[in-house]
Amino acid sequence: MPLVKEHGASVVALTIDEEGQARTAEWKLRVARRLINDLTENWSMNVGDILIDALTFPIATGQEETRRDGLETINAIRTLKTEFPQVQTTLGVSNVSFGLNPAARVVLNSVFLHECVQAGLDSAIVHPSKIMPMARVDEQQKKVALDLIYDRREYDGENVTYDPLSAYLQLFEGVELAASRNIRASELAALPLRERLERRIIDGEKVGLTDDLDAAMAEGITPINIINDHLLEGMKVVGELFGKGEMQLPFVLQSAEVMKSAVAYLEPHMEKTDDGGRGRILLATVKGDVHDIGKNLVDIILSNNGYQVVNIGIKQTINQIIDAALENNVDAVGMSGLLVKSTVIMKENLEEITSRGLDQKWPVILGGAALTRAYVEDDLASMFPGEVRYARDAFEGLRLMDAIMAVKRGDEGAALPALRERKVKRVEKSYADRLLDTERSDVATDIDIPGVPFFGSRIVKGIPLADYVGMLDERALFVGQWGLKGNRGEFEEMAESEGRPRLRALLNEVQSQGWLEAAVVYGYFPCVSEGNDLIVLHHEGPDKGKERVRFTFPRQSRDRRLCLADFFAAQSTGRTDVVAFHVVTMGNTVSKAANELFAADKYREYLELHGLSVQLTEALAEHWHARIREEMKVRDQDAPDLQGILDQGYRGSRYSFGYPACPDIEQQTQLCELLEPERIGVELSEEFQLHPEQSTSAIIVHHPEAKYFNAN
Repeated sequence: MPLVKEHGASVVALTIDEEGQARTAEWKLRVARRLINDLTENWSMNVGDILIDALTFPIATGQEETRRDGLETINAIRTLKTEFPQVQTTLGVSNVSFGLNPAARVVLNSVFLHECVQAGLDSAIVHPSKIMPMARVDEQQKKVALDLIYDRREYDGENVTYDPLSAYLQLFEGVELAASRNIRASELAALPLRERLERRIIDGEKVGLTDDLDAAMAEGITPINIINDHLLEGMKVVGELFGKGEMQLPFVLQSAEVMKSAVAYLEPHMEKTDDGGRGRILLATVKGDVHDIGKNLVDIILSNNGYQVVNIGIKQTINQIIDAALENNVDAVGMSGLLVKSTVIMKENLEEITSRGLDQKWPVILGGAALTRAYVEDDLASMFPGEVRYARDAFEGLRLMDAIMAVKRGDEGAALPALRERKVKRVEKSYADRLLDTERSDVATDIDIPGVPFFGSRIVKGIPLADYVGMLDERALFVGQWGLKGNRGEFEEMAESEGRPRLRALLNEVQSQGWLEAAVVYGYFPCVSEGNDLIVLHHEGPDKGKERVRFTFPRQSRDRRLCLADFFAAQSTGRTDVVAFHVVTMGNTVSKAANELFAADKYREYLELHGLSVQLTEALAEHWHARIREEMKVRDQDAPDLQGILDQGYRGSRYSFGYPACPDIEQQTQLCELLEPERIGVELSEEFQLHPEQSTSAIIVHHPEAKYFNAN
């Protein structure tokens, strides 16, 4: 827990106590209450930062003591969410089906996940290939799966007349996954044409789509009616299923791709006056922010639900946003941002909209990783005279657009969702206060200062992929970027069967296409510390030994009271220390290639290439950090394997501006002054962001005690 507090992390807490893994709902709840009480009372954790894993166990073993394990988990989740509405819950879902054949596992996993979500489950650890949307589950299989989960055995006296486990095993005896898919394809083909069109969207089934569209037009259905009456109805169902937890994001994207293909096929057959648009929204990533994955997902969902989307891209100033909104006569404005600084930009944007008298012209929808509902609907709503709402995900954005357009049409009873009730905020020590606290922490001061091969900076271009691909974090790529969920026991199986084959193919493609332009600028500089400041010194010329640039870092207000400056020799000691910096990049070509995939409606390929380019940038940074340790002659302290390296198993650490130990992103300016990254095609924007997006910078510290920490 001290490590958790140091990093400000959330905690996954499993319902295990001195007696073992909790199996009954009562036992699970007893352990969960103890965990929550301990974490909140003794460690001052926010309840919302606790994720309780109520655990589940295989229910198809045939042993009497396992029959109710699924039901006990569901009951525990339901009661826990009633007692502690703010606590988060998670679960390794597929453990429930262990021991069954693959086809039976997929169905049981899917039905069990749905029941847990209905009970209040917030998140799940599950491989996407081992679940399916509930809408695709055969009704008989669903019924028996539910009977198995809820242990609905039937008796005549002491004799069992209906055993759902036996019935379930019989249903899937000899059934293979491929055969199940063939059965679904046959069932789809047997549906009436109009129902089949809707079902194609729901199931994400593209094979045979154009034949069905041609048949519909041959029956005299106009293209616009095909879209409005059948295809959009399918997307509406997709949204409802997603909202109820019955369809997961990979399947939603499949449906969106089929919808996009259908509309593209119908467009040449539509009259110029055909306009099925339900409304028009402008989407933009705000000034200084280059992250657009979330915004583009919103584009995908809205455009495939009949809305016209004006997507003006990244790094958009408020003047550009307003001009585009006026020019395109939009009904709403959506702004996104991933960076913490983007939340400030959004506030400034709302102020500018108000000052120009446009606050009543468009409702504003805000979203992005750095935003919270409280910030938007408490803080921003209180200072913005118009309507502003927070969208947690693309489908909440869709629901908000539906409400906005219903209000605009004057539909009876139409209204935007109510703002959340304002809560009184805690008063915390300010960033400025933490800068004023300059008393040094207990970090050791008697360490050896390593030698370096040169002072100043050097550039390296054309770095071969083979040099750094070995530092690629597969878990971050497969799970974090590509969404190939799986619990720890299943990760290696998932990586080998699905992740690595796709990775090998994509690596071959990026190499053959020449999309990667890996380059680095790095350097070593003499330095000293003073209070909370790191002072970089001139290393040559008439100013040698004098201050060149200065970085100022915040200090923790509790725990060890760490500050980055503490890891360097104090000026008062008379010793001169050394600090390294680097900027690494994948270049701009890979960003352009990803954007071309998005423009071509190849959504999955777009997300995968973007994710790979981001993780390869991290791999290059890890590789170059290792080279710096080697040049400093401290690499002999490295962990022996990749996972150890990724877990900071080496001497020192590297820190990037904008992250918890050095949150002031404006100090990128001093770093760029030292390294001149424009020599490798990397520029610093006026909002202190590196461009292209696949670029990172770091300050590299050699002190043995330097590890990640949170200065907030």
